[in-house]
Amino acid sequence: MRKIKQWSIFLMAGLVIAGVFPAPEPARSMDRVDHSLFDSLLKKYAQGSNVNYQGFKQDEARLDDYLKILEQADPNTLSKNEQFTFYINAYNAWTIKLILTGYPGVESIKDLGGFFSSPWKKKIVRMNGKIITLDEIEHAILRPRFKDPRVHFAINCASRSCPPLRPEAYVGNLLDSQLNDATRRFLNDPKHNYLDGNDLYVSAIFKWFGEDFNKDIIGFFIQYTQDELRNSLKSKKNSIAIHYLDYDWSLNGK
Repeated sequence: MRKIKQWSIFLMAGLVIAGVFPAPEPARSMDRVDHSLFDSLLKKYAQGSNVNYQGFKQDEARLDDYLKILEQADPNTLSKNEQFTFYINAYNAWTIKLILTGYPGVESIKDLGGFFSSPWKKKIVRMNGKIITLDEIEHAILRPRFKDPRVHFAINCASRSCPPLRPEAYVGNLLDSQLNDATRRFLNDPKHNYLDGNDLYVSAIFKWFGEDFNKDIIGFFIQYTQDELRNSLKSKKNSIAIHYLDYDWSLNGK
């Protein structure tokens, strides 16, 4: 039995050396991760509600360089804010990378899933010595660890009904203002949420993740909406009926 085990170890080592199963990159301790490369790509290709995936495709080598930076970092050594920005940016960057695997033929991110699985369950994210899924970033790390409902307006699922991809990377020292801005922009955009009389039509995000908003959607809207919409919500708070809009999963590309 010992000989078989030793043989298996030697075989796996040989496969790693041969590149069949690449060894995970060693994680590096650091105070912060440099997101400037991703920031420059977002400023160039994420202006407006649509994403320029053709531009990202032409610059894919630079995106890969950024993903390598994330792969080599040890997020566990970062402060809470730096960890939060790390995982938000990782989710968005790896979602773009996933789209590029099928671009330009992809019409929806859902086209990139398997026959029995969704694209969010694909093990594509190389991070901290492991290969994980987008679902794991969102549902095993971002939501339970940071417990901040604003994250839903920071991560982008490459679809038209998603909150827009921010044209800059998230960074620790600006995180709170960036999250507030992303949330306000989405909630005040009548393409995604609007009030018609006593009927409040909201994104399906609020149906899927109601517990993240303490089941108080109207209160959350009052906190982050502005001007006439906020005043109307406050005056009609006890008589408003909530309706969930259909979600458009078509690609948010130009």
